Amino acid sequence: MIFRVATRQDLPAVLALLADGGAGAGGAGDRAGDPVPVEAAGAHERAFAAIEADPRNELMVLQDGDALVGCLQLTYVPGLGQGGRERVLVEAVRIRADRRGGGLGAELMALAVERARGRGCGLVQLTSDKRRTAAHRFYERLGFARSHEGFKLRLEP
Repeated sequence: MIFRVATRQDLPAVLALLADGGAGAGGAGDRAGDPVPVEAAGAHERAFAAIEADPRNELMVLQDGDALVGCLQLTYVPGLGQGGRERVLVEAVRIRADRRGGGLGAELMALAVERARGRGCGLVQLTSDKRRTAAHRFYERLGFARSHEGFKLRLEP
C-alpha cells in the first residue's frame, strides 16, 4: 500500500470513490450515491487545482498496485487554540466498496493521523453524517470521541 498526495490523473478515480460513499455519505453528487454530474467536471477540475495549490490542503490517496482503494482530504487549520498549533480537518474519507471491511479504513486513518502528527498538529477532527452509525462506531474504535454537535448551512448558487 502506498499513501500519497493525489495527482491530477487520480481525479476520476477519486470522484468515483466519492460517488460511492454509501448512505448519508455526502459524496460528490448532490446526495450520497448520486452520480457525479457531467456539468460538474469543470468545477471538480478547479477544486482539484485549488487543493493542489494550497499548502493547507492535501487530497491523499491509498494505492494498492495500480488501483486507488481509498482517499481522504486533509485541511490544516491554524488557530489560537491548541497552544497555537494547527488542527487538521479530515473530510471525504472513502474506501472502495469492494475493499471495505478488511482494515483499509483504519490503515488510511492511521496514516492521516501520523501525517498530522508529523506536521505538528494538536488535534484531528472530522464530522460524520448522523445517519452513518457504522461509521461512528468505526471512528470511536479508532479513538475519536463525540465531543461537539456540528451544524451546516447549505448555500445554494
